Amino acid sequence: MSAVVSLTDLISGREAGRDGYVRLDVTPDLWTALARSCAQGSVDLSALWADGGKVRMALNGDGQRVIVSLETDGGAYPSVAAIHAPAMRLERAARDLYGLRPVGLPDERAWLDHGRWPDSTAETRYTFLPVEGDDLHQIPVGPVHAGIIEPGHFRFTASGETVVRLEERLGYVHKGVERLMAGADIARGAKLAARISGDSTVAYGWAFAGAVEAALDWVVPPRGVMLRAVLAEIERLSHHISDVGAICNDASVITINARCMLQREDVLTVAKSCFGHRMMMDRIVPGGVAVDLSSEAVGRILELLDRLEETRAEILRVYDSMPSLQDRTVTTGIVKPDLARQFAAGGYVGRASGRAFDARKNFAYAPYDRLDFDLKTRSTGDVDGRLMVRMDEIVESTKMIRGLLHRLPAGPVRSDMPAARAGEGAALIEAFRGDVFMTVRLDEAGRLARAHARDASWFQWPLLEAAIEGNIVADFPLCNKSFNCSYSGHDL
Repeated sequence: MSAVVSLTDLISGREAGRDGYVRLDVTPDLWTALARSCAQGSVDLSALWADGGKVRMALNGDGQRVIVSLETDGGAYPSVAAIHAPAMRLERAARDLYGLRPVGLPDERAWLDHGRWPDSTAETRYTFLPVEGDDLHQIPVGPVHAGIIEPGHFRFTASGETVVRLEERLGYVHKGVERLMAGADIARGAKLAARISGDSTVAYGWAFAGAVEAALDWVVPPRGVMLRAVLAEIERLSHHISDVGAICNDASVITINARCMLQREDVLTVAKSCFGHRMMMDRIVPGGVAVDLSSEAVGRILELLDRLEETRAEILRVYDSMPSLQDRTVTTGIVKPDLARQFAAGGYVGRASGRAFDARKNFAYAPYDRLDFDLKTRSTGDVDGRLMVRMDEIVESTKMIRGLLHRLPAGPVRSDMPAARAGEGAALIEAFRGDVFMTVRLDEAGRLARAHARDASWFQWPLLEAAIEGNIVADFPLCNKSFNCSYSGHDL
């Protein structure tokens, strides 16, 4: 079989699980046909991971979600990346971590394995792709950077000041999260999930909880469901505000950054006073949320929203009045729409390039399935577009939080865990930088037999390489900050 496959036809007559995913085993031919569907654009690759002797893919398309499993031949399976490039790093990572061999993989270099693990056969010195041409020079940056940020290496090839290629080297903050989760109980798994990427701790907590709840048919009380969305939107506000300031700071406009930092501190202070933690870590737990909101706390959040609306308007006015700032952001670091579609880029990276995808809308989960909000996109695909998508989403998140707080039902915020049993579940949650995918498989004792997380950054980091080409080296900090990909979320 070599033709493309429609997900609607593939799952015809099959019933989705409580998590909305249809699961089925496939043959190597069907696996390859699905890879062709991804390459053609009718299906989006959402995740690819190893599970024992199987390799699995999560796919989206035709309004459907599917998880397909292929039994490998002694660890070997047909490479998806040989047909669909966005699978490249996923397959390299699965090979490094679990030893599966994608036959036909175009890039055989190790990815997460830096040659320093016990029994590793990877080269300790990474071989970057060769570059040919006159008057070219290379600029290595990182993995240690001039700031308190995570490590990652960027190898620039430039002609004068113009970047002709960027190649990334990641994996420096690999933590072994999936190995730590294996065999853990649900409480331990929730703690680990919330620490995969600290800036998205609420989203990861929700993704893990949602996957476990689907596996166990665990029902969350209505008040707990609503409070989860309040937490998620406050997290989104916090980071969008911070990112707008940081982008402007990298264009030397420190006044906007200073205003944004004050505003973000206001958000974090209110989060601490209302939920007991500035980043709201461990506030979402399987079965609901760990803390309730008092009426006084609701009032503090509503007052915060008033202040945010006023400050946002002022920041936008200043931004629009500075041609010198827009000269740095407009037409800089363009991600073409076809690339955003090919890589199924989520969040502001995809939406700034016209890809209208948001897990809260496209695969709406409670309570977003009952909320009315606008999904704003831009068509420019540049730094300015990614900044403006954030500004748009600040407005929508503010509206949503107001609506949620005014409609909070009475009742408990968490339910007891059902009896332990074997099961499988997955969740797709919209974090501030894009969709986070989480899947879990529980054994009969209710412990984690397998858990896998995929950050939005897996499909955004490669687009940063494309976005900087043709720009000057000095614009890389702007491009990089406008993406704000997660090192920790990617490195696992």
